[in-house]
Amino acid sequence: MIMKNKKIISLLILQLSLFTWLFAKSLKKSDITITRADSSTITCNCELAVKAEERNFGFMKRKNIPDGTGMLFVFENEQILSFWMKDTPHPLSIAFIDSRGKIRNIYDMKPFSLASIQSTVSCRYALEVPQGWFAKNNIAPGDKISLDF
Repeated sequence: MIMKNKKIISLLILQLSLFTWLFAKSLKKSDITITRADSSTITCNCELAVKAEERNFGFMKRKNIPDGTGMLFVFENEQILSFWMKDTPHPLSIAFIDSRGKIRNIYDMKPFSLASIQSTVSCRYALEVPQGWFAKNNIAPGDKISLDF
């Protein structure tokens, strides 16, 4: 009985890993240009989470998120956005961005945390990157992202 349960659990883990890999491969990607206050730019290679199911899954289960990459969450309308780190093992930073592309807030998020991280104003986009990437690249509230993705 114990061996049978171990086999079932192993099979479920394998299926979840395959689903996570396939989901990550299916998202459209785009280079997003961020323009800093001093007019210098940097590019982030982003997966685009546009559909509700893509936004709901996000970076869940991903253990490795390379530097210079991220996920841009695209919402239909501006609203107060709220994110958490359920089932997300990699530490992330998040930028909340309004419909004009202006970064309004940046926060660090802890792996697996169920604490809600919210935008302080209505936003249409959220950009998640490896934790510290915004600070390391001198990206701050007020900077702008390109919206031509």
